[in-house]
Amino acid sequence: MKKCRFCNTELINTFVDLEMSPVSNSYIKQENLQSRECFYPLHVYVCHECFLVQLEEIESHENIFNEEYAYFSSYSDSWLKHCKAYSDMISKKLDLANNSLVVEIASNDGYLLQYFKEKNIPVLGIEPSMSVAKVAQEKGVETIIDFFSQKMAQKQDKKADLIAGNNVLAHVPDINDFVAGLKILLKNEGTITMEFPHLLNLIKYNQFDTIYHEHFSYLSLYTVQKIFNEHGLDIYDVEELPTHGGSLRIYACQSGTKSITNNILDLLNKEKGFGLQNLTTYSDFSEKVRETKRKLLEFLIQLKNSRKTVIGYGAAAKGNTLLNYCGIRQDFIDYVVDKSPHKQGLFLPGTHIPIYSPEKIVETKPDYILILPWNIKDEIIEQLSYIQEWGGRFIVPIPEVREVLCSLQKQN
Repeated sequence: MKKCRFCNTELINTFVDLEMSPVSNSYIKQENLQSRECFYPLHVYVCHECFLVQLEEIESHENIFNEEYAYFSSYSDSWLKHCKAYSDMISKKLDLANNSLVVEIASNDGYLLQYFKEKNIPVLGIEPSMSVAKVAQEKGVETIIDFFSQKMAQKQDKKADLIAGNNVLAHVPDINDFVAGLKILLKNEGTITMEFPHLLNLIKYNQFDTIYHEHFSYLSLYTVQKIFNEHGLDIYDVEELPTHGGSLRIYACQSGTKSITNNILDLLNKEKGFGLQNLTTYSDFSEKVRETKRKLLEFLIQLKNSRKTVIGYGAAAKGNTLLNYCGIRQDFIDYVVDKSPHKQGLFLPGTHIPIYSPEKIVETKPDYILILPWNIKDEIIEQLSYIQEWGGRFIVPIPEVREVLCSLQKQN
């Protein structure tokens, strides 16, 4: 019997079933291509009590976030710009200084904490994946290599003025233990900020490819407020952000210590008006996903029948969900390129499409580039504008399949 990871209600309502897929960041080495690969269900449920959208924990988070974890946050220029702006804003807002402490949970390669360190604000990263944590440590960012939990929070000598978490709340299988740990680690007058993709945008803009085994939960303000309140924390403010196809940044505090802004009620009303507390909204999503699969395959079949060459840009987790669900392999896409040297020379999980550096594009001059991390499509199109020299075009698959010229103003 499947139970909700927050409220323990029996899960009986399906949100979407993306069939079988490998773990999205489990890139494959050449010597392991012939080895047996594990596929797991991507079957997503919605709780009819708290409306938490969630995956079962099919593969443990210890096996997902291991020493070979290959996602390094610092390889997106637009993401680094976003994090630098955040560090400037929040340091000023909270009057952070050299006697403060900023803790980031899932601190990856130090992409965010480096900006606080530049301001001489003490920092601590908590990151379970040794591969990325070591890079942070080499930057001089103090990092504990472990998973965050209540038990870990209790061991820390100093409480935090600011706890930051970017795209981590969705990654934890035991969300109750995680949020309880936040309360323990936070100073009485401190602030928590968490950023996560907004469930409303996932549904509205058909972002089904953001579903993969690393993401155990898909979150609305309504549900996150319930979870935080249950553990003695108030969400006192919220912002809507453009990152990752539309995210929320929540501001939380110890219960009763800060005034709650009107932004909270406004967004809760927006979510209710969209239907996030109506099960029909969730049950209708599956057909939109199937329609996108059909349209993308039709589009690629047409291109291949016309002898066009197609490659992919970005060995992204969301791309692996898309390619595996749609059954797209090297019969459609010759190869994928990625800026991260940690992925180059490997193969995508499931589809076994090879990953090269972006220089490969100039060598082969493909007719079309399928942008898999569509959330940073503008950055990618600008970087690859040179493909217009041979008439190259881009394909953006989400929210619907469309062809894009190098100039962002000229779209078909």
